[in-house]
Amino acid sequence: MTRTDSADRVRLPENPPGEFRHSAARFPTGVTVLTCRRDGEPHGMTVNAFTTVSLDPLLVLAVLRTDSRTTGQVLSGDGFAVTVLSSLQEQTARSFADPSRARDGTAFSAVAHAPARRTGSPVLLGGIAYFDCVVESTHPAGDHTILVGAVQAFGLLSEEPALLFSRSRLGAEPDLRQP
Repeated sequence: MTRTDSADRVRLPENPPGEFRHSAARFPTGVTVLTCRRDGEPHGMTVNAFTTVSLDPLLVLAVLRTDSRTTGQVLSGDGFAVTVLSSLQEQTARSFADPSRARDGTAFSAVAHAPARRTGSPVLLGGIAYFDCVVESTHPAGDHTILVGAVQAFGLLSEEPALLFSRSRLGAEPDLRQP
């Protein structure tokens, strides 16, 4: 019997398309806030579809809902920053994910931030790491846009555990600093 023969006998459950989100929620992700500055105003949104892509050149990738107002702000310029959130920033993640949040920059009044070195985009100081990026490319992907950023600056912000998103819930990664 070959591998193909045994694989042909396995029947995976078929799910209706509406169950896709439920299945995808089983994959834990980190939580970030992607920010930019346009016309002197800061803009930001919670993003959990974020990953590093390349070490040479330094590239990151974020997936943004195409019809989001913040996505429009990000795509209308050439730079953005990504802050990886700490486990202490659950409220920040919720705030920047709330579609009814203020669009005039007041969302940033409740969170300490500083301008990123290259783009001036807000970096949330309570995070654990940041990436300051210029737009390398964008790619349509269904109802989302894949944003590839060329990293211009980056750094660690704290040693706190990361904030994770899994099973449609926010929570802390295990604190690996404990013996």
